[in-house]
Amino acid sequence: MEAPPFAHSASSSSLFTLRNKPFSPARFSHLGNTKQSRNFSVRASSSSGDTVVTLLDYGAGNVRSVRNAIRCLGFDIKDVQTPEDIFNANRLVFPGVGAFAAAMEVLSKTGLGTRRSLVTKTSMDGIWSPARIDHEPLQFFYSSPSFAHMRNHIMVGLLKCSNLLGCIKEALMDEALCSYIEKDRPFLGICLGLQLLFESSEENGPVKGLGLIPGTVGRFDSSNGFRVPHIGWNALQITSNSGILDDVGNHHVYFVHSYRAMPSDDNNEWISSTCDYGDKFIASIRRGNVHAVQFHPEKSGGEFYLPFYSFGSLLFSLIYRNLNHGGCKFFKRGKASKLAKRVIACLDVRTNDKGDLVVTKGDQYDVREHTKENEVRNLGKPVDLAGQYYKDGADEVSFLNITGFRDFPLGDLPMLQVLRYTSENVFVPLTVGGGIRDFTDSNGRYYSSLEVASEYFRSGADKISIGSDAVYAAEEYIKTGVKTGKTSLEQISRVYGNQAVVVSIDPRKVYVKDPSDVQLKTIRVSSLGPNGEEYAWYQCTGESDELMLEIRCVNGGREGRQIGAYELAKAVEELGAGEILLNCIDCDGQGKGFDVDLIKLISDSVSIPVIASSGAGAPEHFSEVFNKTNASAALAAGIFHRKEVPIHSVKEHLLKEGIEVRI
Repeated sequence: MEAPPFAHSASSSSLFTLRNKPFSPARFSHLGNTKQSRNFSVRASSSSGDTVVTLLDYGAGNVRSVRNAIRCLGFDIKDVQTPEDIFNANRLVFPGVGAFAAAMEVLSKTGLGTRRSLVTKTSMDGIWSPARIDHEPLQFFYSSPSFAHMRNHIMVGLLKCSNLLGCIKEALMDEALCSYIEKDRPFLGICLGLQLLFESSEENGPVKGLGLIPGTVGRFDSSNGFRVPHIGWNALQITSNSGILDDVGNHHVYFVHSYRAMPSDDNNEWISSTCDYGDKFIASIRRGNVHAVQFHPEKSGGEFYLPFYSFGSLLFSLIYRNLNHGGCKFFKRGKASKLAKRVIACLDVRTNDKGDLVVTKGDQYDVREHTKENEVRNLGKPVDLAGQYYKDGADEVSFLNITGFRDFPLGDLPMLQVLRYTSENVFVPLTVGGGIRDFTDSNGRYYSSLEVASEYFRSGADKISIGSDAVYAAEEYIKTGVKTGKTSLEQISRVYGNQAVVVSIDPRKVYVKDPSDVQLKTIRVSSLGPNGEEYAWYQCTGESDELMLEIRCVNGGREGRQIGAYELAKAVEELGAGEILLNCIDCDGQGKGFDVDLIKLISDSVSIPVIASSGAGAPEHFSEVFNKTNASAALAAGIFHRKEVPIHSVKEHLLKEGIEVRI
């Protein structure tokens, strides 16, 4: 059985003291339905009656969704803590998420009792240290025979000592994993869990991999016009040796990665499917009982059913069933042929005047009703709405915690619970933004933005969105031309990969008579300004907060900064952003369509995906932005919340316009 994901002894150090408080579901009833769905048609079954899946979780990224998906099928989970756990597994799932080098660092040097240690390094010796990250007690340390003589001499508090890792390095998880796979034991690798099987990777490298499959994992080539990272729902080309993928070829599956392995004569016998994105890359491998996929079955909202007789099936059962349960049920299914355009539902979440978290929507960022009471506009409960949008066919769900700047995000327990509950029943990607930055608490304890992001990932987020902090980082980078490695963008992308980092840009259009009037990027606008101006630039903005002590703070989207959206987008791409969420204050809540001029400017200027946001009021606005710009996705909020335009109506319209979408 799985140990509680945040269990720790009373004497152990905990990053989040709120966890010591008793948990009661009633405390979060205002969030919506917090009961986990058990409606899956596929249940745990095997000839031996064994319903345990062993999970190799090395501690980066959102593995909670994999856990929830496995549980939804009725399986129990046993976490790998020692190499012996791998050897004793009847079926092993390795959901690798994050950066190649960080994963190999953990697999090759530590037992997984310290699996969350990769997000912090000690300043003394540079060894990955568990000192600043909360984790379960080091069960590996206390169960290992080689340390039996030390049990009575080492206290839990001494786990902060990085020298302890020098001893733990004696147990190498990678050797156990290689041995397990070489013996043709039932194995399923996901995303990075596939890449690590190859000989090496160019990501922050070269870095040696497990060396089980010939080949080097390299970065996608963005010079041919394809966006990197590869994010979204794409089609598979199935080989004759696919086994568990035989019924998948007509459906889109969800990818999110910047690096890929390429087919070759040396690894051809392993390949069970490929995918086209600029080049043909390996989407899945199979040899005997060993399977691995580059895409995320637990996020692919699919309906795959494959019996457990040869294992290779578990998470495919998850996806394939979910397309019927969670995908859009209003269309006759077509054949997936290429990367689909994404339709994203956004939920602006904030605390109302009663202290409850509610979904709201602003009119040019004003979220209060224009009434005598001036109350926060309440459009529903976040968990319930997210679940409904998943069932309606949303390709992603994005949470924006618009009160995140008012309190320290690590103490924002209700928002974390929103993610945890949502991820139990929503099997498409989840993004969360708001308050992801460095800070020092009232006790003088410093927390990095990486630690903050890590808690969001562990709570169910697949991507995090950074706003104000990205503005500061870009301003400093443009000024100095130096990458310090200390910004939130650089820290988080280094550990979790740039595909996990979204930058939210909130500009306002500023008209000028002549481009020479400003030193920032201007464009000729499609609609003249109030005084007949033909040109404009887009000024990045933020909102001042009287509760913050730092004068430079720009939270929420109203205070003008002397940096344009174009300059900001170029800078954050350099600093490690993997995607841009492009808002427009002028269009927000107006329902007159996206700012096509702005979206075209930015999507033509960067090589990372751009999400169009602000202004959608009709299905035609989505086809317009996809036809006239290089946007990879379009996001809407109010029209979905108020049921003015259902998600299925948007997708039905896009299909009629010849725009590929996931259905």
